[in-house]
Amino acid sequence: MKALLVCEFREGKLLNSSYELLAFADRLGAEKAFLLVGNAAEAPKVDGKLYLAQVDSYGEYNPDQHKALVMAAVAKENPDYVIFLHSSYGWDLAPRVAVALKAGQVSEIVNLVDGKFEVSLCNGKLRRTVAPQAGPAVLTIQAGAFNFAGEPQGTPQVEAIEVASASGIEFLGYEQAEKGDVDLTKAEIIVSAGRGVGKKENVAIIANLAKAFGGELGASRPVVDAGWVEHSHQVGTTGQTVSPKLYVACGISGAIQHLAGMKKSDFIVAINKDKDAPIGEIADVLVVADVLQFAPVLAARLG
Repeated sequence: MKALLVCEFREGKLLNSSYELLAFADRLGAEKAFLLVGNAAEAPKVDGKLYLAQVDSYGEYNPDQHKALVMAAVAKENPDYVIFLHSSYGWDLAPRVAVALKAGQVSEIVNLVDGKFEVSLCNGKLRRTVAPQAGPAVLTIQAGAFNFAGEPQGTPQVEAIEVASASGIEFLGYEQAEKGDVDLTKAEIIVSAGRGVGKKENVAIIANLAKAFGGELGASRPVVDAGWVEHSHQVGTTGQTVSPKLYVACGISGAIQHLAGMKKSDFIVAINKDKDAPIGEIADVLVVADVLQFAPVLAARLG
């Protein structure tokens, strides 16, 4: 089995999340080759073949030319899987490659189960396992689902790759997202509300706990989607990625998209009625309790 891993390069740097592709391929037990549109100075520290296209020639993103580069690498390697991160880059490029290959695509993989791919559905409330009926296949993996352990090591065998591909698209640069009323990335303490708080009016209980801690209010995606909290408070892959000294998760089950956004916190406390909630796997302390009963008591003690 062979996998072509498409690394990501942004604002002059190799994204560290590219190593999550390596962790996933190792779980698959696949022979690995890599593709990077970047430069030699930022090449991933890996062993194996690395196809390197110069970013000065192709831009950090151009869907027509980057697809052509992936197809050129596929022609050389004939992989069973072409694997992207489930990022804005992967969201756009993976289906283009799948159509060009006339291949199936499995998106947002969060786990491997008995050789099959586990993906989320129903806004992360459920999971199912799927497998392509025939190869090759194009895959995207959820950020944070496959962690690379240790420090990257290795020296790739670099092979330059070029394509003659015309494009009517020009990459101009990145536009910064409009800032909200809070920057959670700078907060040392975050107390987040999840679906388990029940209704919008109960968010005030979590906000009071955040105030008692001297921290900021965060939220999971379902809470934001329901309109209970502004999007600027959302933690997760579609919100802000945070690493505070203390993270308190209130009524949050622990969907992989949320965990990816907060699991690098120094100390994690989870309050949940379900002792088997996935967030308990990464929490330093799991309080099995009704958050609406426990949070006011804890806030009073802190006050």
